[in-house]
Amino acid sequence: METRALVETALTDALGEPDARASVTFLGTDRIEVLRFTRDEPRPYVRYATLGMSDAPMADPTAVVADPDRGPRAELLLTLRPAPGAPVDRVLRALAVFAAGPQVEGVVVAPGASLDLGEPLWPGARFTSVLVGDPDPVPDVPLPAPAEPVRVLPLLPMTAHEAAWKRARGAEALHDRWSATATDLLDPLRSSAV
Repeated sequence: METRALVETALTDALGEPDARASVTFLGTDRIEVLRFTRDEPRPYVRYATLGMSDAPMADPTAVVADPDRGPRAELLLTLRPAPGAPVDRVLRALAVFAAGPQVEGVVVAPGASLDLGEPLWPGARFTSVLVGDPDPVPDVPLPAPAEPVRVLPLLPMTAHEAAWKRARGAEALHDRWSATATDLLDPLRSSAV
C-alpha cells in the first residue's frame, strides 16, 4: 500500500471520515490534497489535514543527494473552531503551500519550527504564520522499512507579534505565554497573546 493511502487510513481512523477534500498542484511539485474533518459534538470544530507531503522524505537542504527512502516524513493538521466572519475554509491554499515547502524549498518541518505564509492564512485572518506542534491526536503512521514513520504535526496559528516573540524567545516561551493568558488556540478570531 502506498504512503498516501496508509496516511489517509490513519487520518480517518483517528478523525472519522472527511466531509470534503481539495487538491492543489504547484509547478514542479506533486499534488497536495487537503482533507476537512468536521465535528459538531461536544463542541464544534473543523480539522484540515494535508495528504501528499509525506510521499517523499524531507531532505536536509545541505545534502548533496537526497535519499529516496530515509528521512523524516510528515503531514500537517490545523484545528479551528468555526466562527461567523472567519472564512476558515479558505485556509486550504495556505496549508498546501506549507505542505509543498519541503519539495520546493528543501526545508525539514519539525515541532518547534515556524512556517510563514507572508499573508493572512485566510481572508481577514490576523495570522500569517504557524508554529509546528508535537504530534497529536493522530499517532505516527508506520511505513515499510527503511522508511521512517509519518508524523502528523499540528499547526498553531500565530499573529505577527506572537511570531516575533517566538523568534526572540523560542517556541516554549510562546507556549508558556499562551498558557498564562489562557489563549484559545482554536479561535480563528482571537487576538494576540503578546
